[in-house]
Amino acid sequence: MADVNKRQKIDQDSGGEVGPLGSAEPEIYVQEAMPSYYAKLFPHQHMAKWLAYGNDGKHAQADSHFFNRREFCFTLDGDIFVRYQAFKDGTALQEAIQRRCPAKIDIGPVYTANPQDRHKFGASFQPTERELVFDIDLTDYDDVRTCGSGGHICGKCWPLMAVAVKIIDAGLRNDFGFKHILWVYSGRRGVHCWVCDPSARQLTDEQRAAVANWFALYKGHEEGKARIAFLGGGAMHPAVDRAVEVLHTAWVETILPAQRLLEDGPKCEALLRYLPEQTLVENIKKKWASRSVISRTDQDINLVRWGVLEAEVNSRLTEERSRSKGAGSYKVVGPLERCIPEIIIAHAYPRLDMEVSKKMNHLLKAPFCVHPKTGKVCVPLDPTRVDEFDPDDVPTVGSLLRELAAAKNGGGKGDSSAVVEADGGGRKAEPWRETKMANAVQIFERCLLDDLVITNRDELTERTRVAVAIGQLNLDF
Repeated sequence: MADVNKRQKIDQDSGGEVGPLGSAEPEIYVQEAMPSYYAKLFPHQHMAKWLAYGNDGKHAQADSHFFNRREFCFTLDGDIFVRYQAFKDGTALQEAIQRRCPAKIDIGPVYTANPQDRHKFGASFQPTERELVFDIDLTDYDDVRTCGSGGHICGKCWPLMAVAVKIIDAGLRNDFGFKHILWVYSGRRGVHCWVCDPSARQLTDEQRAAVANWFALYKGHEEGKARIAFLGGGAMHPAVDRAVEVLHTAWVETILPAQRLLEDGPKCEALLRYLPEQTLVENIKKKWASRSVISRTDQDINLVRWGVLEAEVNSRLTEERSRSKGAGSYKVVGPLERCIPEIIIAHAYPRLDMEVSKKMNHLLKAPFCVHPKTGKVCVPLDPTRVDEFDPDDVPTVGSLLRELAAAKNGGGKGDSSAVVEADGGGRKAEPWRETKMANAVQIFERCLLDDLVITNRDELTERTRVAVAIGQLNLDF
C-alpha cells in the first residue's frame, strides 16, 4: 500500500474537499477509489464516441486509423507522467484506463502516425488536428478576489468564471461561427473549453494564437492598473460592446457586491485609478463621504458607491459633450467614455492562459477526470445555465460511490431495467446511470455529442461525394 502521507483523502461529509488525515469521519482515498470509479462510473463509451469523430463505424469514408493516432497522457500514482499513449479504439482505451487507473488523463492531438511509433518518422511526425482549447483559472483573478486566493473557490468568486464562459462562448459562436463547444469544470478552481468543429480542429498554431488573441483584452497589470487592449482603437469594437453589456450585468448583480471592491480604502483607491481626471476622482470621493451616501445603510455600500461613480462620470461626460464639438474634444470625451467599461473589463473580463490555446500539441485534462486534490469530477457545464452551477455541489468520487452503493441496496435514482430496455434490451445497464453522473453525461450529450454526431455523419457523406466526383473525373480522363 502506498504511503498514507502521499495519498489524497476525501472526507465523505466535507462536500469533496480534502480532509485531514486524522479525521474521524468515514474516508475514501482518491487513488484507491479510482479502480471502482473507472470500472463503474467513467462514461467510456461517450468519450470514445466523441474523440472518434465518426471514424468508429463501417462507413466507407471512415478513417480506421484515426483513433490510434490520438495522443493520451496518463499521470499515474506518484506523479509518473506517461505521454504518447495511443490505442486502437475506445475499447482498448477503456481497458488501459481500467488496468492502469491513472490519477489524471490528458488529451493531446491527432498525429500523422501512431504516437507510440513517433521515433520511426523523425521530423515527419507532426500533429494534424486537435480541438481548439481554452483554460481559465481563478488564481489569475487573485488581485480581484477578496473571498480567497490560490486554490480557493466558492459561490462568491464563481461569477467570475460564469461570466467568462458567457463571453468566450458568445464570441466563439458569433464572431467565429463555431457550433460544437464543450465547457468543463476543471475539478478545482477553473474551467476548460473544447471547440470541436472540424474547422477548429484543423487550425494551425498561428491561427489558434490569432483566435486566442482576439479574446485577450486583459494584458496584465502595469503601475497599479490593468492594461486593456481595446479592439479597434477609438470607438469600442462591437465584440467589446457585447462583452461589456454582459459584464456590466454580472458586475452589478454579483461580482461587485460579492467581492466588496468598494468597501475599503485600498480597493477603492485602486479602482479610482482608472478615472481620467483627478478633479473627477475628488468629486466622487466627496460624494462617497457625504451624509446622503453614508446614511443609506439599508443598501449595499458597494452598489451605492458604484452608482455615485457612474452618475458622476456620466454627468462629466454630458458636460464635456455640450461644451465642444469636433475631433479635438475626443481627447477628453474618449477617456471618459471608456473609463467605466475599462474598470469592469479590468476586474471581470476573462483572463485566458494563452499558452494552452496557442499550440496544437498542448495537453489538456480530459472531461470526467477526478481532481486528485479535491476528489471532484470534471463535469461538463451548460453555458446557458452556468450561473446556476455550484462548485460546492459537484459530485465527488466519494459521493458517487455512495450513490452507487445506495442504488445496489435498493435506494437508487431509478429503475435499472428501464435503462436496459432503452439500450436495446440486451445490453447491461451502465452503473453510472444510477448516480449524479447521469446528469453530467446528459449535459455532455445535449451540449456537444448529439449535434456533433450529426456533423460527423454529414462530413462522411461529403467525403463520399468528393470521392465519387474524383472517381468520375478519373474515368472521364
